[in-house]
Amino acid sequence: MIPKNITISFDDDLKRLDNIIAEMGGLAEVQLADAIDALLKRDANKVALVIASDKHLDALEAVVDGLAVQMLASRQPIAENLRIVITALKTASIIERIGDYAKNIAKRSVAISQSTPIGATKTIGRMGGQVQNMIKNVLDAYITRDASKAENVRASDRDVDALHTSLFRELLTYMMEDQSHITACTHLLFIAKNIERIGDHATNIAENVHFLVHGNAITEERSKEDESSFVVVEHMTRAELKESEQ
Repeated sequence: MIPKNITISFDDDLKRLDNIIAEMGGLAEVQLADAIDALLKRDANKVALVIASDKHLDALEAVVDGLAVQMLASRQPIAENLRIVITALKTASIIERIGDYAKNIAKRSVAISQSTPIGATKTIGRMGGQVQNMIKNVLDAYITRDASKAENVRASDRDVDALHTSLFRELLTYMMEDQSHITACTHLLFIAKNIERIGDHATNIAENVHFLVHGNAITEERSKEDESSFVVVEHMTRAELKESEQ
């Protein structure tokens, strides 16, 4: 029989893993919000804040790695407990990548702030807001072990993909209309892709939650609506583009 104090200690470690994941997720969510804010408001202070906070996120991932390895080696967990530890490891790594994308968005906003404002930037802000909601909801699903809520997050990634495709067309059209927009639009294209990738990572966390709750991986391939790789825009004005999409 396992001594009671050892069981309690292991339960405490499991809760600590959850708490660190929650802290990491909250930090990544704020990073993304600040990065988008830096872009929209051309705020250099927010850029510095996002870059600095990324180090904290990296440090927390290292804590999760160390704690998880220690638990695997000393506790040799099985069944649900093993899934918790494995999922924490995978999720911490995903959240760290989200922070990296947010940092990259913030860095690119510096170059964009030196160019003439472009209307498509507002669409980027809307896309960022959608992904922020995905992060928040998937973290709630992780902490509460709510597989249904996680599946809703997974489904919502289609909307982000569709918006990314639309934004890709719009930015190409801006560049064709006025070559002076090429530098800013190129950076915005990378930012839009970063946001789309963050949405994909939130979806990966949702799939981790499914594994955590049900003990099996999702076999159904997720629906992808991102068609930016196939977009061709031939000398079309923004007005004509919007009309074609209606």
